[in-house]
Amino acid sequence: MRGLMNVQYALVSDVLYVLEANPRASRTVPFVAKATGVPLAKAASLLMAGTSIARLKADGVLPENDAVTIDMSQRIAVKEAVLPFKRFRTHEGSVVDSVLGPEMRSTGEVMGFDATFPLAFAKSQAAAFGGLPTSGKAFVSVADRDKRAISFPVARLHQMGFEILATAGTAQVLGRYGIPTTIVRKHSEGQGPNGEPTIVDLISAGDVPLVVNTPEGQGARADGYEIRAAATAHDAAIVTTTQQAAAAVQAIEARRQGPFEVLSLQDAAL
Repeated sequence: MRGLMNVQYALVSDVLYVLEANPRASRTVPFVAKATGVPLAKAASLLMAGTSIARLKADGVLPENDAVTIDMSQRIAVKEAVLPFKRFRTHEGSVVDSVLGPEMRSTGEVMGFDATFPLAFAKSQAAAFGGLPTSGKAFVSVADRDKRAISFPVARLHQMGFEILATAGTAQVLGRYGIPTTIVRKHSEGQGPNGEPTIVDLISAGDVPLVVNTPEGQGARADGYEIRAAATAHDAAIVTTTQQAAAAVQAIEARRQGPFEVLSLQDAAL
């Protein structure tokens, strides 16, 4: 085969599976072409017509180095999927869960482009759903496997002045790392005897602009679904992996230092 091929992979329990291979370009191709300035679709078309890679390099269509060396002066591009969960419902009428999975839920992508990763990530979040908050309350409730890893980004949020809310189990672990937290009630616990609100109540009231939730188990998964559904419905930023949490904290810190600059791809390439 000559030209572009799209391969879908899945990694489960350290085993890599090939789900499908299609003789076509994926949506990543135009993204990479814009990020690198290399006309990949044109190069693939010429390859399919019989032109060699060596000829394409000699003609300047493809770069000579094949990414052997990295130009550290080049800007960083971050791709973010656009996931309009508000527009989707299950057969039962429930909101589609925002937890990542193998299903094709994305209806598009956006690019964040800047000199550093934190600013590029911040731009991608702003374009995808409106952006990350730079102050206020952050709610944290994560699976047991993530409790240690999440402590460092949460500690940085606290240092930046965020008030940290957490369910009892997560709050206990964060407390061991010296992170002050306010314990809030789970959705499944209902309101307290004196009307204490649940975390879903607080999110629905617009009091929590940042939600960090990684699900685990049936009970936690049910609570997590209600939390993520409330965050989606009320435009709170939602983070569902520890890797995303670390990136989000870097982006928030970068945004607090001032507004980011917006350039066209053509201007950024100069």
